[in-house]
Amino acid sequence: MECAFLTVIFVSFFAVNSSFSGVPDWEDVVVAREGIPTVLICTDTTVRGAVAINWKVQPVGLEKEWKLVLSANEKKEFSGSTTEKSTRLTDPNFQDSGVFSLFLLPRFEDRGLYSCMLKQKERKLKEKIILLAILRVMVVPLPPVPCRSPLRLTAQVFPDYAVTQITWTAPSGIIMKSEKKPKSSVLAKLPEVENDDTGAYVCTVYPWGNSSNSLLAFSVNVTVDDDKVSSLRITHENTEISTATKANTPVPLTCPDVKGDYVWLYWLRADAKENNEIQLVYKYDRWRGSTVNNKSPMLELAGSPYDAEAGSFSFILTPGYKDGGLYICEVFYNEDAFSKRTTLSVLKVTTSLSSSKLELGCLYSERSQVISAVWKHQKKSLKMSSKQPGSISTYLPLPITSDTAGNYTCTIQLEKGQTVSATQAVNLPNEDTKDVSVSVPTPSLPPSLSALLLLVPLVAAAVGVLLWRQKHISDRGIEQSLSVISRETENIYENPEDIRQAPPQGSVYMDLKPRGEDDVYKELEW
Repeated sequence: MECAFLTVIFVSFFAVNSSFSGVPDWEDVVVAREGIPTVLICTDTTVRGAVAINWKVQPVGLEKEWKLVLSANEKKEFSGSTTEKSTRLTDPNFQDSGVFSLFLLPRFEDRGLYSCMLKQKERKLKEKIILLAILRVMVVPLPPVPCRSPLRLTAQVFPDYAVTQITWTAPSGIIMKSEKKPKSSVLAKLPEVENDDTGAYVCTVYPWGNSSNSLLAFSVNVTVDDDKVSSLRITHENTEISTATKANTPVPLTCPDVKGDYVWLYWLRADAKENNEIQLVYKYDRWRGSTVNNKSPMLELAGSPYDAEAGSFSFILTPGYKDGGLYICEVFYNEDAFSKRTTLSVLKVTTSLSSSKLELGCLYSERSQVISAVWKHQKKSLKMSSKQPGSISTYLPLPITSDTAGNYTCTIQLEKGQTVSATQAVNLPNEDTKDVSVSVPTPSLPPSLSALLLLVPLVAAAVGVLLWRQKHISDRGIEQSLSVISRETENIYENPEDIRQAPPQGSVYMDLKPRGEDDVYKELEW
C-alpha cells in the first residue's frame, strides 16, 4: 500500500537551558553515546623523557572523590582500577610522541570529570580536566515505522549542564520543532509519518564552554513501512454540546481538554440525512506548522486561554445560516485520539414586503434540537405560519402604525433549555414622506472582513454623485432609484453571501411607500 505524500515540515529549534552556572571546572567537553568508541584528548609535545601519566575520574554525584582509571610510570608500567581492555592509552609510546589521550567505550556510569595528570620525578607538569557526558537517543517506534504512526525522536545528555542546546534536523536539512521535556530531554515529533519521511535524522549537541568539537552531531536512520498502517485508540466524550447562535455571531467550538500533537475538525451539514456527507473542514499540525482550512475566514483557531502551538486547541466559528450542524473536534496525541461533538443551530431573521403587508421571517438550522420557535412583539406572542420546516413567519399590515411599530423578536429554544433570539426593528412612517421604514440589524462580521467595510462610504459617495447627475439631466423626469424591490424579495443584508455589502455600523432603512399600481417601491432614501 502506498501512503499519501506528506506536505510541509515546519521548522524551529529548542534551546536547552543549562542548569549549570559559574566558571566550569573543565577545560574540554566530550559528548559520547554509550558503547561508541571515544577519545579523551590529552597531549603535550613539549614534554620529553621519562614521564608518568595518571588518568582519574570523578563520577557525577560523587564530587571531590577521584578514582584511578589508568596510570603508567616512567618505566611504562601500567596499572589502574579498570579491567576493561577497551580502556587504554591511544599511543603506547606516549613518552616519545607526547600523546597521552585515553581511549574508551563509555558506559552510562562512566560520565563525569576526567583528570589527565603528567608527572616527572614526582613533580606535577600538567593537568587537564575533561567533562565526559553521555548522550542517549531514543526513536519510538523503532524502525521500520508503521505508516501514519507518530515518530518520536528523543535526545538527552547526562549531565544536562554539559550542553547549552540540542536540535533535531530532518533529512531535508531543516531544523525540526522540538520541546524540552522532564529531566532536560528534548523531543521532536512527526505525526503521521509517510514514505517521504524516510532518511537520516541528525541530533546536534552544543557543548557548554570549550570543547574539542564546537558541536557534536549524531544521526539515526528512520525507515517507514508503507505496508503497515498505525492504528489509533479513540476516546469519545460522553457529553455532547448543544448550542445556538445568531447568524454572523462568533461561537466557540471546544475540543477535548487534552494536550495534542494535531487537531482535525469535521462538519456534518445541518439537517443532513446521511452521515456520509461529513466533511473534514480544518487540519492543524503543530509540529509541522501546517494548516488546512476549508471554511476560511469564518473558522479559525481560538486564542488565549488556548494555545494551538503548545497543543491546546479550540475553534471560533462565525457562521452563516447554512453553517449550522454537527461539528466533531478530534485531538490526536501519539497513538490516541480524543473526540468531542458540538451540535449548532443558527438563527437568521429576514424581511419581505408587498404592497399590503410586511413579512418577518425567522429561519433556523439543525431542527432536530429545536423544540420551539416563536415571534414576539413587545413581549407578546404573535400569530405565525410556516412555509417549510425550520422557518416561521409573521405578517404586519401596511401602513405601519404606532401599535405595530417597534422591535420584533424571534426566539428559538433547544432541547437542553438554551434560548437564542434575533430582533428586527420596524419603524413608524417618515413624518415628511409618510413612508414606512424597516431597520435591518447589522450582522457581526469576522475580523478579517472588517477592513473591507472601510470602502463602503467611498462607494456610496460615488454612487450618490452619479445619481444626482442622472436626475438633473433626465428629460423625461424618470425617477432614479438605487435598486428595485419586487414582492417576496429577501433583505440582502441578512444574506451571509453578500456580507461585504453591509454597512460598517448603524442601520439601513427601506422606504416602503407604494409608487403606483405596478407595486414598485423606492428602496433607499439617503
